[in-house]
Amino acid sequence: MTRLAICPGSFDPVTNGHLDIIQRGAKVFDEIIVAVFNNQSKNPLFTVEERVHLLQKATEDYDNISVDACSGLLMDYAKSKNAQAVLRGLRAVSDFEYELQLTSMNRKLNEEIETFFMMTNNQYSFLSSSMVKEIAKYQANVSDLVPPVVEEALKEKFSNV
Repeated sequence: MTRLAICPGSFDPVTNGHLDIIQRGAKVFDEIIVAVFNNQSKNPLFTVEERVHLLQKATEDYDNISVDACSGLLMDYAKSKNAQAVLRGLRAVSDFEYELQLTSMNRKLNEEIETFFMMTNNQYSFLSSSMVKEIAKYQANVSDLVPPVVEEALKEKFSNV
């Protein structure tokens, strides 16, 4: 049986911290599907289609990573893909409470799908998509925070600001 994990998120945009979790997860699981969700509580900079494209470019060197756009409940999506696991990243203790609530609800919805947490590399523990967007808006250097394809996309988005 293939060990398949879903790595969900809004990825607006994908950062090197996200990629750290995705790439390390690809060493543990046979297959990773990076599931791009449109979080209604956030005001996204990139469309879902743009985020999918950026993730595809950023992960193109990995044969066992695919990217998909999703809507609805994560557990419904995971079940439809026959996934055994959800892979989530933790940056700091502050992430834990929110992730605990999500995981508890997901477990109530489908107790057959396990959630695995992976601590991000310390060099990315401060990093968030929101911070990246904020500093990119002011043309600050984000080259060590995001993959090159994302850096270019951010420059394009903010070139008219």
